Amino acid sequence: MRIFMFSSQSRDDLHAFAGDEAGSKLPTKYGPWGLTGTLHSREAPPHNFARRAIEKSIAAEGFQLWRTKPKG
Repeated sequence: MRIFMFSSQSRDDLHAFAGDEAGSKLPTKYGPWGLTGTLHSREAPPHNFARRAIEKSIAAEGFQLWRTKPKG
């Protein structure tokens, strides 16, 4: 499974993984969403996230959100 990575353009700290390149199931209230990268089937996600958990969330909800800590 390819996983697509997105960043919210309305919230600097909010990011998402999705199962399609368009991010069609991402929550619109945090959009617009910008595509930032793609993980191929055997690539490890950033920040030591568990790929299996991400894939499970995508299968159930269509996406998985995650936040970065504020800099400073």
